[in-house]
Amino acid sequence: MLWSINVGRIAGTEVRLHITFLLFLAWIFVASYISGGPAEAWSGLVFLVLLFLCVLAHEFGHIFTARAFGVATPDVTLLPIGGVARLERIPEVPREEFLIAIAGPLVNVAIALLLVVVVGASVDPRHLSAVENAQVSMIDRLAVVNLFIAAFNMIPAFPMDGGRILRAALAARLGMGRATELAASIGQWTAFALGFIGLLFNPLLIFIAIFVYLAAGSEAQVVALRLMSRDVPVRDAMITQFATLAPTAQIDEAVDTLFRTSQGEFPVVDADGKLIGLLGKGELIRALKQLGPDARVAEAMTVDIPAIGQRTRLEDAFKLLQEKSAPAVAVVDPFGKLVGLVTPETLGEMLMVRDAMPRGARMGPWSRAAGA
Repeated sequence: MLWSINVGRIAGTEVRLHITFLLFLAWIFVASYISGGPAEAWSGLVFLVLLFLCVLAHEFGHIFTARAFGVATPDVTLLPIGGVARLERIPEVPREEFLIAIAGPLVNVAIALLLVVVVGASVDPRHLSAVENAQVSMIDRLAVVNLFIAAFNMIPAFPMDGGRILRAALAARLGMGRATELAASIGQWTAFALGFIGLLFNPLLIFIAIFVYLAAGSEAQVVALRLMSRDVPVRDAMITQFATLAPTAQIDEAVDTLFRTSQGEFPVVDADGKLIGLLGKGELIRALKQLGPDARVAEAMTVDIPAIGQRTRLEDAFKLLQEKSAPAVAVVDPFGKLVGLVTPETLGEMLMVRDAMPRGARMGPWSRAAGA
């Protein structure tokens, strides 16, 4: 995730802090210091750190359950509104998605029970309105907030766990595509409700509502892309007309190529036409600033670009784009020569074309079912 800092690894998963999370901690500390002095400031900071450790435990509940079903989890990012564990793929079996989604809230319930049974915490709903009050025991506040986190995450809206649980329940009867559409719609209406409540009571809910609305739409698009790509040969969807660069070419030559084309990614190939890297607009501009126009393309390109054969399905390219977070997937012939590219923009354009087609129509490899 952009603007996040890697602070270490836990059980093979990178733990990242978003810059807004650090700013949030600093703001809370300064506000508490001004209102109550250094003691209250440090107490509030310790409580927030403990709270976000509980959030991190929540995310690792998802992570460990996902791994049990063979879903890799590269990283988890802490934000001011919670955590986001990145899964390399969306589980396609409803039961698996249900268990992965429910694992997070169950961790928070377990933490609350542990605090009550072992430490003797008191669970009083009134403590929710006093989470910033140092007069209330920190343990009591942690217990009730963990229960609140579990309950809040059960809201039926992406990316909340409740939205994924809802989709898993619907998918068992309707299939993943239709279930995602319904769950995303419910999530977006829920976001409108949260935004309205935020206007009346708490402005923070407006921010959460915007995040939920956008995440619901994004989730629906990802699933639609995956389902659409299943029956499409990659050769029917790849880009075949593109400019290439040589690794020995200078950056100023790449800039000239940028002006002459509308490409966002430039394949870097050797003398045999085999892909050895990719130079994107971002890398090109950075190289121009930092290395100068006489630097070689090989110094700025991204290497280890995933590749697939031209006889595979588009679904394989889509999975690689997701799992590797790659800017593009190379399509090669049996001799390893580059013959095409698949980019996220390619898939987005395909989805727009499919959605613009009349229901029941077919054009080339794309079709739109009558009920879609």
